[in-house]
Amino acid sequence: MAIRGYRSGLYPPSRCSVSYGNCTKGNSEEEPLVAAHNIILSHAGAVKIYRTRYQKKQRGSIGIVMNAAWYEPFSNSTEDRLAAERAQSFYLNWFLDPIMFGKYPKEMHRLLGTHLPVFSEKDIEIMRTSKLDFIGINHYTSFYSKDCMYSYCEPGAPGVSKSEGYYFRTAFRDGEAIGEPTAVDWLFVYPQGMEKIVTYVKDRYNNTPMFITENGLGVLNEPNSSMSYFLDDIKRVEYMNSYLDSLAIAISKGADVRGYFAWSLLDNFEWIFGYTIRFGLYHVDFGTLKRTPKLSAGRYREIITASRGLQTS
Repeated sequence: MAIRGYRSGLYPPSRCSVSYGNCTKGNSEEEPLVAAHNIILSHAGAVKIYRTRYQKKQRGSIGIVMNAAWYEPFSNSTEDRLAAERAQSFYLNWFLDPIMFGKYPKEMHRLLGTHLPVFSEKDIEIMRTSKLDFIGINHYTSFYSKDCMYSYCEPGAPGVSKSEGYYFRTAFRDGEAIGEPTAVDWLFVYPQGMEKIVTYVKDRYNNTPMFITENGLGVLNEPNSSMSYFLDDIKRVEYMNSYLDSLAIAISKGADVRGYFAWSLLDNFEWIFGYTIRFGLYHVDFGTLKRTPKLSAGRYREIITASRGLQTS
């Protein structure tokens, strides 16, 4: 919300600078930082309320869910490797570091200085006592990260501004995509990114228990397509298999992953894409609401029953 609501203006309240998007008001270099700061404080406050009022009685857990792409350096240069780390610091770590450590990533402090909001001693104390029981990871794809601090990058490209960390985010290098392109323009099949991002979170955040809260493949809702086009979703099965294999490697190396949730059980309304993209394991006729299992639903059932040692009926 901080990025798409206050930097690019794609989501409400649709605020951004003129050079960032089609907005009437906003400051894309300042407002995302303030919005994110308040989101972090709101999260810490909610955790405190749950811990003090409800957790003992309900015996529940509370955590946070983060979008988590993996970033590969565009080249083997030191600059691009540092850019890949900045990409994480100005996205994933931007939120998790304050929650887990009480402060923003050092890369953000170094670049933004006094433009970065400051946590009060009271804020830090609330965050210190509001540690996470788990981290939820929404992971779909990976990108390359190219340095823009010491190298020229085209203004306006993803990631190149100061408040984004001076890196260029792209899925292409020398004309080749990082992974197999899909019908969704931002999603490329790069299974090894799953192992890498889970291992990264494990190492940085003391192996806090993790759940993969979203992972899946979308296809365009072509209105003239046959039902077999949607139901025989072999590409989704292949995607699921490869990403789960990669996740298994991370678990074998010690990552404390407690669960995996496919996105999504049903075809649904997908943010700004509406009903134009289908991610579901079950096909939904949006006119009648009839639900029909796809090939991937059967595969997901096999995976679940095998992991639990259950017999299929």
